[in-house]
Amino acid sequence: MLYEKERQEVVDTCLFMVEENLVVGTAGNVSIRIGDHVVISPSGVDYATMTAKDVVVYDMAGNRVDGDLKPSSELPLHIAVYEATDAQAITHNHAYASTALGLLVDEIPPSHYYSAMFGGVVRVAPYAAFGTDELADNVAAALDGRTGALMKNHGAITIGPSLTKAVNLLPILEYICEIQLRAMSTGAPIALLDEEQMAEAVVGMASYGKQPERK
Repeated sequence: MLYEKERQEVVDTCLFMVEENLVVGTAGNVSIRIGDHVVISPSGVDYATMTAKDVVVYDMAGNRVDGDLKPSSELPLHIAVYEATDAQAITHNHAYASTALGLLVDEIPPSHYYSAMFGGVVRVAPYAAFGTDELADNVAAALDGRTGALMKNHGAITIGPSLTKAVNLLPILEYICEIQLRAMSTGAPIALLDEEQMAEAVVGMASYGKQPERK
């Protein structure tokens, strides 16, 4: 089986999203780029029963390379993001707070410096029907210079140099969305970071968590 290790990694990541309440049912999708190939979760398969064999491999032109099942309907989205960014992995989810906030704003207001973990203020891609080239283009644009975005009337997406780094951003994105929603629900003025403060946070987060190599 081609890319067995990476296919199992996709399965494990889907299960993580379920455990973290980041998806409902079979919603959401996960992929890894390996050269000109995309290892991606299948369409409509229960995550609890999904196996590495169920995960499929396509090329960057959208042609089947390996696997028997249909790919996620968002394959065009994943391909477009890979073409527009240097991402090597993508996670897409339909969690509650991020989906709800995407209905209300065109970008996540800078109410928490964790936004800097995504490269700056997180944008909301305009709505387009799932599985369409229009949605793919909208999301790719929203991810310009960012590692995460919301999708209006849809959900959220994160990218990274590895699947671990991409999926670990999802709970953080959900957190800042939840914070903003709770603050908005009070009706009181919300303290936001200004551009200079956000720029400082972006610089600070660039080295956050990086430790020197152990001798």
